[in-house]
Amino acid sequence: MSRKRAFDRDAVLEIALLEFWRHGYEATSIASLTAAMGIRPPSLYATFGDKRQLFEEVVQRYRRHDFASRALAEEPTARAAIARTLREAAINYTEPGHPPGCLIFSAAVNVGPESADVEEAMRGIRQAAKAAIAASIASDVAAGLLPEGTDPGALALFYAATVQGMSTQARDGATRRDLERIAELAMLAWPGERNGTPDGPSGHDPE
Repeated sequence: MSRKRAFDRDAVLEIALLEFWRHGYEATSIASLTAAMGIRPPSLYATFGDKRQLFEEVVQRYRRHDFASRALAEEPTARAAIARTLREAAINYTEPGHPPGCLIFSAAVNVGPESADVEEAMRGIRQAAKAAIAASIASDVAAGLLPEGTDPGALALFYAATVQGMSTQARDGATRRDLERIAELAMLAWPGERNGTPDGPSGHDPE
């Protein structure tokens, strides 16, 4: 008969998430993980596989709370979705109770060759998010909600860079209000934006 696991899998996975978020993939060792999780290395390997597999599961767990994807799925226009994403980033990236910023942006920065696959996986997630923003913008251009000359790729790149910059600023100590101000200023770059408000009814950002 197999021995019953003596720890809460979900609880220790959440601890692992915080460790990777706080220190990054490469700096987080099996020793530091097991110390934080309160389990022994054999239990970690038996339950989660190796460090790479544990990190993959952590990322999947983190992405269940992807506010940007929800905004794109739920809001009626690209502008509304991006404005909501920026507002929620300001809240999430500075929320007490977890490390500042975004795990996807910070967990695999400046890694060595042995962790290149982790870096590539994080880059792939970011590229997919950027492509989803561009597709939403392109859809609004096709629907006549944005000027014909709007470049969806360039606009998506700008807002992806803004979100990534907000994450970095949060890790450097920026407050929620600091990030909200960045969000407000970034929306002034939206095509047709005038004095902080959309130009015409098609740009309305519902609350």
